[in-house]
Amino acid sequence: MNPIASEERLACARAGGPDEGPRLDSRVTVLRGVGGERAAQMERLGLRTVGDLFWHRPARYEDRRKFTPIRDVLLGTPVTVCGRIIAVGNHRFRKGTKSCFEFILDDGTARLHCRWWNLPFLEKFYSVGNEVLAYGKPNSLRPRTMDHPDAEKIEAGDDERVHFGRIVPVYPLTEGMPQRTLRWIIWHGIDRFLPHLPETGPWRTPELLGEPAAALGRREAVQMLHFPAELPEAEHARQRLALDELAALQREIQGRRQRLNLKAPGLPCGGDNRLMRPFLLGLPFKLTGAQTRVLREIRADLAGLHPMRRLLQGDVGSGKTLVAACAALMTVESGYNVALMAPTELLAEQLHRVLDRALGSLGIGVGLRTSNTRQEPDAGSVPELGSVWVGTHALIQKAVEFPRLGLVIIDEQHKFGVAQRETLLRKGNFPHLLVMTATPIPRTLGLTLYGDLDVSLLDELPQGRGRVRTHVRTPDTLPKVWLFVARQLAAGRQAYVVYPRVSESEHDDVKSVTREFEKVRDALAPHATAMVHGRMPSVERTRIMDAFRDGRVQVLMATNVIEVGVDVPNATVMVIENAGQFGLAQLHQLRGRIGRGSHESHCILVEGERTEEARERLKVLAETTDGFAIAEADLRLRGPGELVGRDQSGLPGFRFANLACDGKLLEAARASVRRELAAETAKFAVKPAASTSAQ
Repeated sequence: MNPIASEERLACARAGGPDEGPRLDSRVTVLRGVGGERAAQMERLGLRTVGDLFWHRPARYEDRRKFTPIRDVLLGTPVTVCGRIIAVGNHRFRKGTKSCFEFILDDGTARLHCRWWNLPFLEKFYSVGNEVLAYGKPNSLRPRTMDHPDAEKIEAGDDERVHFGRIVPVYPLTEGMPQRTLRWIIWHGIDRFLPHLPETGPWRTPELLGEPAAALGRREAVQMLHFPAELPEAEHARQRLALDELAALQREIQGRRQRLNLKAPGLPCGGDNRLMRPFLLGLPFKLTGAQTRVLREIRADLAGLHPMRRLLQGDVGSGKTLVAACAALMTVESGYNVALMAPTELLAEQLHRVLDRALGSLGIGVGLRTSNTRQEPDAGSVPELGSVWVGTHALIQKAVEFPRLGLVIIDEQHKFGVAQRETLLRKGNFPHLLVMTATPIPRTLGLTLYGDLDVSLLDELPQGRGRVRTHVRTPDTLPKVWLFVARQLAAGRQAYVVYPRVSESEHDDVKSVTREFEKVRDALAPHATAMVHGRMPSVERTRIMDAFRDGRVQVLMATNVIEVGVDVPNATVMVIENAGQFGLAQLHQLRGRIGRGSHESHCILVEGERTEEARERLKVLAETTDGFAIAEADLRLRGPGELVGRDQSGLPGFRFANLACDGKLLEAARASVRRELAAETAKFAVKPAASTSAQ
């Protein structure tokens, strides 16, 4: 849902009563020319009320103050031309299974063939003599031809101020709705109803952003969005309306944190170092400066007046698990229990193994709960200590209870929904929350998804890690790739080979791990090769992972189940087939499984599909190992919904805001809402009584 939707409905309802003129929540049928059939078409576009017309954002704009002469059109360059139809016809091919509707435009300078494939019904709408506008990219100059242009017939009787001699909007349409008709309806809806649109702030002072968008009123922005005097005005209007959306979202996010702080005292989980000190002294290395800084932030939160709500971001291999273990130690020292939820059984099992080995010797019980495994924590040698539970979604089942739950840790939060996070938190009395992700989140996306969380950043990698080199290869080079892998194996190293699927599909040529297993095993013989994927029984998967970890298996073929939580320092080679099937952040996570020892490592990305987007993703990955730069590129290439998954993200359906480029607007909205909430809090704060000293 759009974050301003509820505010919008309320504003529309208040915009005018029975005695106050038009209402923005009136059905579109109050507009001239909109009957039942037209209203049904508009409803398919989400246009049910007059107020909805204001937010129907144009897909693009055409400058109809001048047109390109047909003789001057260039191949592949979008243009708008205007001419008269001199010929029209429908051509049918292949026994009627394929058709081409075509008309020829003449503007006095040259002729242009406009063609539409398999749309024969268009013949009903165009005739010789019609004057027509056409927008598109010429795909041939001999003869001059456009395939599937946007075309609009010029008809007498319409209000020409709307359609000509100006910059005009071109809207998303639905079947049966002509562009001119929708443009005319929106024009008249704005003309009649815009004065009744409530204004919103505080985007009226140019100093807020130092950009024209900040100086616009809301009504002025709507007018400019649909019918700008100059093209830059449309972008200024978009930014102004985006500020409203982002501010509404920030009010919801920050208000949630404010309400939590007002009603919930923090549990005393700062610890006393009786376990932390021997734990840190027993490590074979020193903490990085970033880890030390983050642990100070976490300890201050755990001992604070309000429940901790903190996001821990760090690149692959930056030591988040160690920080999580220390946060758990502080909580357990204070006599509270800890729940750590991971997205996959493999990661939960890995985390359980690591924490049990690290904390068990200190008298802390570490339990495991997944859909297939339930292992109770040891009671521990010190009765007053708490326990640590590690698990998957199984932790949020109704039957699972955690007495004295002090800290909830969620690993790879972007793979969980907000509702799952809240369900686990409700198993305690406002426990502290530490959210971790090894997939760096772009700042704009982080403030949208996790704006109610404080952020800690692990921006320093441990010393002694080998360099990771990334290579992009085509499928025809695979024989050479396997020879290179074999040489690395002969030198005592280990390798991963990753595929996007468990089994093959009938619908495409994407490779699968089960189908390719024997082929790769034979190519890398005599080195021991094994396979893991998400459909295997947990016991079998654990057995194979242990064998790979111990060096008894040299080559591990897998799907993305190894994306997180697998740490084998001797593995220095990774081959990813059909690499274009993975997202950038996912490829970066997979690459993070190598380079964990002191040897130089190699990640080989084998192209599958040769799309422009896939090539761009692989190029980005080959050029940088900076996870934050990769996350920004992923946001730019795929958008926020694809990056985190709509079901998991809870992302609002923005009409105007663009998280890939509106970081400055988001920061401004966030700062403004913080000031707004602080002022509201101060207004209701209890003032100290006045002095009553003796006269």
